[in-house]
Amino acid sequence: MIIGPTHQDKTNSTVKPPLPPPPPTAYSKTKRQEIRGYELSRWRLYLTWLGYLVTAGALRLLFYWLPQLQVWCQCRACHLVAAEQVVLQDQQNSYHVAKVHTITRNGTGVKVKQPAKHVFMNKRARDTTIYSPESDDSLIRFFVVKKLKYIWDPEMRGFIPLRGLDKGHKLSHFHRSEGLSENDQRKRRFLYGANSIEVHVTPIVTLLYKEVLSPFTIFQLFSMCVWYADEYYIYASCIVFVTTLSIILTVYQTRLFERTLRNTISKNTIVSVCRGGTEYQEISSDELVPGDVIEIPRQGCDMLCDAVLITGTCIVNESMLTGESVPVTKTTLPNPGPMSGSASPSDLEPDLDLKHHSRHVLFCGTHVIQTRFYGNQKVKAVVLRTGYSTSKGELVRSILFPKPAEFKFDRHSYFFMAFLFFVAAIGFVYTVVLMVKDEEEPGDIVLRSLDLITIAVPPALPAALAVGVVFSQRRLKAEGVFCISPRGINVCGTIDAVCFDKTGTLTEDGLNMHGVVGISKSRFEPLVKEASRMSSGPLLTAMAACHSLTIIEEQLVGDPLDLIMFEATEWELLEPGQDETRFDMMTPTIVRPRSSQLSKNALDGGDVGIVRQFPFSSSLQRMSVIVRKLGATNFDLFVKGSPEMITALSKKESVPFDFQQELQKYTQRGFRVIALAWKPLPSKLNYVKVQRINRDQVESDLTFLGLLVMENRLKCQSAPVIRQLLEADVRTVMVTGDNMLTALSVARECCMVDRTDRIIVVQAYPPEAGQSQVTMEFVYADDANTEVEEVHSTGNRTIQIDEESQRFHFALTGKTWAVIRQHCPDLLSKLVVRGTVFARMGPEQKAQLVEVLQDVGYYVGMCGDGANDCGALKAAHMGISLSEAEASVASPFTSKTPNIECVPCVVKEGRAALTTAFGVFKYIACYSLTQFVSVLILYWIGANLTDAEFLYIDFFLITTFSITFSRTGPYHELVRERPLVSLLGASPILSILTQMILVIAVQTFMYFNVQKQPWFVSFQDNEEDDYMSYENSAVFFASAYQYIILAITFAKGAPFRNSIFSNYWLLANIVIALGATIWINIYPTDGLAELLEIKQFPPMAYRALFIGVAFINFLLSFIIEKFLIDNEVLREKVRLRLKECLPMQDQAYAKIESEIEKDPTWPPVSNKKVDLAEIFQKQESVVSVETKMEKSKVTLEDLLEHSDHEDGTALLSGEENEVDSSPNHDTALPPSYEVVSQATSSFLSSQTLLQPSATSSSTASSSTSTSSPSSSTTQQESSKTDEGGKEISSTTETVTTSL
Repeated sequence: MIIGPTHQDKTNSTVKPPLPPPPPTAYSKTKRQEIRGYELSRWRLYLTWLGYLVTAGALRLLFYWLPQLQVWCQCRACHLVAAEQVVLQDQQNSYHVAKVHTITRNGTGVKVKQPAKHVFMNKRARDTTIYSPESDDSLIRFFVVKKLKYIWDPEMRGFIPLRGLDKGHKLSHFHRSEGLSENDQRKRRFLYGANSIEVHVTPIVTLLYKEVLSPFTIFQLFSMCVWYADEYYIYASCIVFVTTLSIILTVYQTRLFERTLRNTISKNTIVSVCRGGTEYQEISSDELVPGDVIEIPRQGCDMLCDAVLITGTCIVNESMLTGESVPVTKTTLPNPGPMSGSASPSDLEPDLDLKHHSRHVLFCGTHVIQTRFYGNQKVKAVVLRTGYSTSKGELVRSILFPKPAEFKFDRHSYFFMAFLFFVAAIGFVYTVVLMVKDEEEPGDIVLRSLDLITIAVPPALPAALAVGVVFSQRRLKAEGVFCISPRGINVCGTIDAVCFDKTGTLTEDGLNMHGVVGISKSRFEPLVKEASRMSSGPLLTAMAACHSLTIIEEQLVGDPLDLIMFEATEWELLEPGQDETRFDMMTPTIVRPRSSQLSKNALDGGDVGIVRQFPFSSSLQRMSVIVRKLGATNFDLFVKGSPEMITALSKKESVPFDFQQELQKYTQRGFRVIALAWKPLPSKLNYVKVQRINRDQVESDLTFLGLLVMENRLKCQSAPVIRQLLEADVRTVMVTGDNMLTALSVARECCMVDRTDRIIVVQAYPPEAGQSQVTMEFVYADDANTEVEEVHSTGNRTIQIDEESQRFHFALTGKTWAVIRQHCPDLLSKLVVRGTVFARMGPEQKAQLVEVLQDVGYYVGMCGDGANDCGALKAAHMGISLSEAEASVASPFTSKTPNIECVPCVVKEGRAALTTAFGVFKYIACYSLTQFVSVLILYWIGANLTDAEFLYIDFFLITTFSITFSRTGPYHELVRERPLVSLLGASPILSILTQMILVIAVQTFMYFNVQKQPWFVSFQDNEEDDYMSYENSAVFFASAYQYIILAITFAKGAPFRNSIFSNYWLLANIVIALGATIWINIYPTDGLAELLEIKQFPPMAYRALFIGVAFINFLLSFIIEKFLIDNEVLREKVRLRLKECLPMQDQAYAKIESEIEKDPTWPPVSNKKVDLAEIFQKQESVVSVETKMEKSKVTLEDLLEHSDHEDGTALLSGEENEVDSSPNHDTALPPSYEVVSQATSSFLSSQTLLQPSATSSSTASSSTSTSSPSSSTTQQESSKTDEGGKEISSTTETVTTSL
């Protein structure tokens, strides 16, 4: 389809005035990326084609490697409005080229035809013929980069990522959703595309094409062509074989990875979508689009999109995304509706926020285990995002397009290769000049000159470096550490800071019940070890009922903390019958003491029914349940959560005066403390109101019940590993979601903070209304209760005590981190340099911490158990997951052993691999330069090494040494010294320089020395290219020994690798290579000498001279490398001298550390004595940025007062609800429900439970608010007739057992 201005438009039609001409370099720029537009230029295109011809296709090959260069050469910059192609530069400074497509809303492709340009057209006529497709609402302009679609936004006048319904929509919008028509869905599908995370398996031909055209392979092909032309058939054929094998293995591994990923990711199923009202249609999941209303099957399913739950509850396994296999309860999205008495309800209603409302969102990739709703009602959800825009899609994109590893060694290796090309260019000129002077044939000149380039630039270098990584990966696998990113092993050798999660990483995965501390007359009672022996009361009931446990496949499952708490009570939990029949009863979950033996016709008075649950929220730091005891006239609220939050919500008179001291008594010893509270709800509050009420209306004025003390034991391996890392000068940081006091205790227990070091707690409070300054507090942690270690002195020695230790560590919470990051981001760099404990940190904040540490120059490792650590694991240079869940696919390393012993293991292996890489690089570079020198010397007389000599050096010596050299394992100890990272440093450059000086000296000496011998016969140039001569033999033998010497010299051992004597393969290789070289040198057979084309020296003594010279060469080479290059003192002096002479920059963290040490006034620590619990409670009490829902001023009393006048109408829904006071219970029940149904009748039989509302003549609809895993509300509509015979809808509020 071609569109453009018509003839009528050109003549007399009135067209909107065109937009002002944009600047030629207009672009769209955000914090993370930059998009620039380009349009085709004909004359540039023709010049580019001419360049293809002139360069014989080399320019086109360069454009294949760097496509952005092709765009810059063939196109001219233009405004994004008129762009035909775009170049996107991402945050890693990588460039991506994409073509801009234009389609109609119906999916028809469009080609925009620009008006013809006329030379003599006046300006006014030109203005009236401009057509602007970007302003046409019927067209969609887009491009796709890295599986993400960017669409044109006319208002922003730029391209933005296509998003679903996850932003900019009110909560009530989703509850009003009734589904899309087929026509609307089809139109949206043209915009969003198919709902599938497609991982294409690249065809073999395409992969071969890519591999063959890679720069490394192209250079190898160039080298092989030169060698074949030079009749160097054997080695060229060997390189062909190795290169072909390498390409085949690469293609096979790529295809295997793509197939495995596709089989893991790609799924398709049939889903039921709502087409409006009660009409449902089954379609393929690939056809889903944002806005579709889908039904979640009762038997569960795999989620293939991100969707928000609008009715019912679901039990979900999110291990694919979080690594945590604990079932998670997803409840209905709150439906605030219009606020009563509010003039502008939309101002008070919040937008959907995936972070804040994650408890109501079913994420793609998770598995729905079960759903819960009443009767035949459907569990429905609104599709938010599809395809690669989903949470699972983002994870797959991070795997397909990983963040490029920015490693100094790799970056500098390119500079060094460029230097070798420069050396080759010098040799090229030298050869051309020399051979032209000797009047050689032009073909020979070209061949010899190009051959010199293949010698100076080693084609085998990447393969040799890869061998060391393969051996390291195999050694890690033997240690139980699996690596999916082998390139990251070398980076692990640079790690100088490691972040650790606490729970499950430093401490044991599970908890142990330590005891319960109750309250009596506002005073703490002694600790009770066995909770089951406590007398019945609110505290015991709270432990038995305030949880999110459920029964799946006859097994009690849920949060480990909830399981331990409930099992300590020795109560039992009852849920009705089989899973598929739970929808047909309005039965709450029941908990009761195990001692009460129920008959079929009797219930014990200790039974408690859970009728509503407010799930745990990390932002609120609490969860609560509403329950009703058997025979009670009112409901009760039980709350559990962090001690700071619970005391803030409790009545002051119910909290003991020594609360902080009691809390610190346990937290400072590393115990995990949970607080419990209780509140009897008014009897006036019936069941309907319970299901409509918001948690902030009831979670206040609580009665404090006591503390639940659990023990989270430190793993026995944690403290030794932390000490080992600290002794190696590797920073250790704790980043946890747990309580600060507990984290501080664990930090001291595991030796992360030394006994004599001070801890400064940093607290930041957001600006108050009308102010812009942040309030900061620096307070010393109260260490008065720290145990004192006894130190004994013998003899006359004195003990000096550092009373004013200047060593300190920062400790801060996630809330402080958020405030500082928002208002004072420049302060973060100072805090992370001295920060050791980061508590109450969310998943995103953990990743932010890793990134800030990287920004100040640290190479950061992260070790976590996979739960909530995925972001940090992906962001770190070295991410180690201790979980084998599917989320570990995002982590480069996964340890089968669930403790942190793997961390020093990976660091040591990384250091060994990095040292090996340096050794291999220097060895291959010196090999190339050594052979380059040999060839240059022989070129002087018109000779060269023979093909057999080349083969002996390249294949027998270099290839074998390149393999066996890398088999040396890591050193057993982790030392303070760190391996080199830069190839451009003084040490590597001096090492290569000094070794090459020795190489040149020895070869030059032997070349001239052989000419002085009385039996010497000089080489005569000949047309047969017969290079057998004494000069050739002298240079060959001298260099052959040097290749062995260099392998021994660069095979360094401690402190990063084991001794060379531990590498038996390398020792055998040295012995065999040295023996073969001595044999060829001293007394070769005639056949061997003829094969190698070696001219033997007549006297035996002169042959032995080469062994003596080689021995002296070895001694000098070894001494220089060992005592000069590797001398730490000398190296440091050179570094300081170079720092004075040349502008060198230290790492940012070193500068910050120096600034802190020089400034005694910072941080401004408060000298007053403060209890940490008071500090944390103060921060909890500060009103931060709240959601609009939490700003509601409606109180529980307002709700009850309002309901008295409106007969039970839910205040927050803004709609009338008709409640049938006599629900139908005539349905026959299965025998398994007999006992539970009696409990149901007892719990729900009170007259205050259900109260009829005034009959309405119009149909009323109500939406379910947040449901509970224990019980969920629904509406059962039945038809009845009013006095006039008109059929109206009656809504019966019921409760059904769910998870």
